Amino acid sequence: MKLRIDHRKANPAAYQALAKLEDAATKMGLDPVLFELVKIRASQINGCAFCVDMHIKDLRKMGESEERLALVVVWRESPVFTEKERAALALTEAVTRIADAGVPEAVYEEARKHFSESDYVALIITINAINSWNRLAISTGMFPGCFDN
Repeated sequence: MKLRIDHRKANPAAYQALAKLEDAATKMGLDPVLFELVKIRASQINGCAFCVDMHIKDLRKMGESEERLALVVVWRESPVFTEKERAALALTEAVTRIADAGVPEAVYEEARKHFSESDYVALIITINAINSWNRLAISTGMFPGCFDN
């Protein structure tokens, strides 16, 4: 595999703009584990190996179990996720695939049971940030280890 473009060097201003969005999302107060689960699920849907790898490693560092890491991709069929995590993962899928059906009312209502208006918006910003990173990574040919030197 070969990296197509190192986006960090090719356009530092673009990289910094996306990094600022990520930084803002990080500071919006979402639970750090939930924050990473959302990033993993969106990255799985989008097929971004670089981001799946990175965020699984981030959750491992936080002490997340291998069982939960392995089951994010099939969260609906697994009892290891809380109702709040399930609501966030369902919203992540709807927003990531927004062209398919928008955000169905049932998904919105379930998310609002667990998230305040402010936290709901923070979750949407987090989902948008990871989707942007996924698109950048895939378009530039990023893969796990591509920046290891």
